[in-house]
Amino acid sequence: MDLNFNKNEDYNKLLASDLRIKLSKIKLGGGQKGIDKLHEQGKLTARERIEYLLDKDSKSIEIAAFAGDEMYADHGGCPSGGVVVKIGYIKKKQCIVVANDATVKAGAWFPITGKKNLRAQEIAIENKLPIIYLVDSAGVYLPMQDEIFPDKEHFGRIFRNNAIMSSLGISQIAAVMGSCVAGGAYLPIMSDEALIVDKTGSIFLAGSYLVKAAIGETIDNETLGGATTHCEISGVTDYKAKDDKDALDKIRNIIDKIGDFDKAGFNRISPTEPIENPDDIFGILPKARNEQYDMLEIIKRLVDNSEFDQYKEGFGKTILTGYARIDGWAVGIVANQRKLVKTKSGEMQFGGVIYNDSADKATRFIANCNQKKIPLVFFQDVTGFMVGSKSEHGGIIKDGAKMVNAVSNSVVPKFTIIIGNSYGAGNYAMCGKAYDPRLIVAWPSAELAVMSGNSAAQVLLQIETASLKKKGETITPEKEQELLDKIKSRYDKQISPYYAAARIWTDAVINPLDTRKWISIGIEAANHAPIEKKFNLGILQV
Repeated sequence: MDLNFNKNEDYNKLLASDLRIKLSKIKLGGGQKGIDKLHEQGKLTARERIEYLLDKDSKSIEIAAFAGDEMYADHGGCPSGGVVVKIGYIKKKQCIVVANDATVKAGAWFPITGKKNLRAQEIAIENKLPIIYLVDSAGVYLPMQDEIFPDKEHFGRIFRNNAIMSSLGISQIAAVMGSCVAGGAYLPIMSDEALIVDKTGSIFLAGSYLVKAAIGETIDNETLGGATTHCEISGVTDYKAKDDKDALDKIRNIIDKIGDFDKAGFNRISPTEPIENPDDIFGILPKARNEQYDMLEIIKRLVDNSEFDQYKEGFGKTILTGYARIDGWAVGIVANQRKLVKTKSGEMQFGGVIYNDSADKATRFIANCNQKKIPLVFFQDVTGFMVGSKSEHGGIIKDGAKMVNAVSNSVVPKFTIIIGNSYGAGNYAMCGKAYDPRLIVAWPSAELAVMSGNSAAQVLLQIETASLKKKGETITPEKEQELLDKIKSRYDKQISPYYAAARIWTDAVINPLDTRKWISIGIEAANHAPIEKKFNLGILQV
């Protein structure tokens, strides 16, 4: 290994270590005091509940762990959006679990909490996965109610989705393990089956204090909406559990009786590990985002047996397309080639840039995968489409539009891994969040933005200096550098993969070595949902 490989390895392993540290802090939720308080009440934390519910020693992935990261500082923060979401296995059946974290503002719903819950339901609907809600929430966070209550993608959409999933035959099970108040009371009752934990669980549209204020009735919360009331008087809930573990055991037993699902029929054989060492990824991936490297070497360390059958290998070389297997699943891979390549005419093409020929090649390959019912995996490290007179005269806009059209109309499940750059229209063409990937994750090395930090800072600097000059201010070279550093620092923070993950523009920031697991679990989830649409590009300029 050369010196550059070792430098890259040290840098990228440090990024992976930072990721582990950040995740360990987030997993504390609202802090140790809140955790201790739950334990004193005889309750498990959200993460403990999920751990108990899922099959021991089985694989799982966590959706949007960084939701709310460094957001809502004026409100004390909202770690992980105040809710934990995982895809895992219960009695060997793949499910998605949503658990309110009562250590974060008593499980109250911030705007990002609503967005995260809707993302969990979207995953359940797309993949027809059973969904389990572990409810322990104080309801809408009132100081921010205007950002969570009335709009289409706000709190009420949760209950609309409950109804839609019920009509689609998607199993929904809810356990009331703490507070469940006001509008939130509809979530468990709109599920197929509802459990409630005795003495700690409660459901009501208005608590005892509000009832006293509204109608003058004096009543305690347990009598108003506790387990005995709803299991023996109102009939609102279906099962009474003596404690958290009893409730979770009952859920496991219910899931155990669910029948098999109709399958999409994606091709899978016995998995094999890559021949090339996946750890090499840390040394291959460069420290600087503008440096060249061979994406093919990354792919070889992610696919079974390190086998990648390239499609149109000698054409459109700035995008790699081809067939492989990941954990046994057949996949079609579309990846940005990041090294400088030479065409047959001798022209050099920049790595990470989408040219006319590479866009045309990707469009054809995406169509082929739809024809063969093969899931698509996009590996993004893209700076955008090629610009300049030669590209414009060659119809780059038309060729780019064809690629975007193919990605948009693809009916096979798509999965997106952002390895490095994800800039501008390149993000769109390579299946960014707006193009409905079943899962989209980023490595710690990723950057998501309209353009790179350096380019954007220069543009913003010109705007800023022009504005200051209009006001009569003199811009010295020192002042200009100070402005540039300030602008770039702010912009660099916004292009961080953690900034994107906090806002759920991606589902996770992951260690590169977990990539195979995410894709495999994602395809297994997608296999629950047979493809019902036909691939049709519509009107397309060829």
